[in-house]
Amino acid sequence: MLKIAFSEIYKYQLPEGHRFPMLKYDLLPEQLLYEGSVQNDNFFQPRQLSRDQLLQVHTLAYLDKLESLDLTKKEERNIGLPVSKVLVERGKYISHGTYECALYAIKYGISMNIAGGTHHAYPDHGEGFCVFNDMALATKLLQKDHGINKVLFVDLDVHQGNGNAFIFSGDERVFTFSMHGEKNYPLRKETSDLDIGLPDGIEDGDYLKLLYDNLPRLIDLVEPEIIFYLAGVDILDSDKLGRLKVSIEGCKTRDRFVLELGHRHDIPVVVTMGGGYSEDIKTIIAAHANTFRSAQDIFF
Repeated sequence: MLKIAFSEIYKYQLPEGHRFPMLKYDLLPEQLLYEGSVQNDNFFQPRQLSRDQLLQVHTLAYLDKLESLDLTKKEERNIGLPVSKVLVERGKYISHGTYECALYAIKYGISMNIAGGTHHAYPDHGEGFCVFNDMALATKLLQKDHGINKVLFVDLDVHQGNGNAFIFSGDERVFTFSMHGEKNYPLRKETSDLDIGLPDGIEDGDYLKLLYDNLPRLIDLVEPEIIFYLAGVDILDSDKLGRLKVSIEGCKTRDRFVLELGHRHDIPVVVTMGGGYSEDIKTIIAAHANTFRSAQDIFF
């Protein structure tokens, strides 16, 4: 059964001027249920990460700042969202959701988080709408408590997974692969195990060829016990921040390719949603929903 992490706190509404990026967390589950792609029993409500679990990645000083709402204005600007107790709690639920998804993926082959993919968060600070790094936290907990020693990050969000690259630099148990806009955020990139910088305006054919040429090779090289797939839909030609020219059909083909590889090689896959900033919210929901439809079709 496809298990999907979702909590009402995911739908937390930001103050005026910040609401739009959050709207998809409300609409995506509704769309999947409405069309019959999933049923209510596919969803599970994650718990929160504990302080000890959060400290597997994040520093005590950063955690204390968040919980006391004692960030400087610069630190809050770097996150890009007004930091509140609810936002911090939301991040704990999302991060535990990704960890629980990993355990479900090991059992069922795949599991998905309606949110997550907060790959810009560093141990001691947040960036780019990311407070805690959910994939890094899940990976550290898998290493610590479940003996997982070979992890592959497949980060296909339009923005480089700089937090992931930094956190796992020098950790030979984790291979970080990021395919992202070369000239896009973040301005200063970290060094992943494999970075593919994409030119502005790249279209379906060239984008997919790069993925086809590299991902099967990486799976053979790394032999991962689990894959964390960040399926950002900010690669779309309609995206306000992406600067690429990938179609919805190209994005769907990308997702199917990644998921089919995991299924064919019997590698558990954890999927997080990442970014999506098209003007029309219907475009964002359609693109994300394709990822869930593909998972159901391929694995179940």
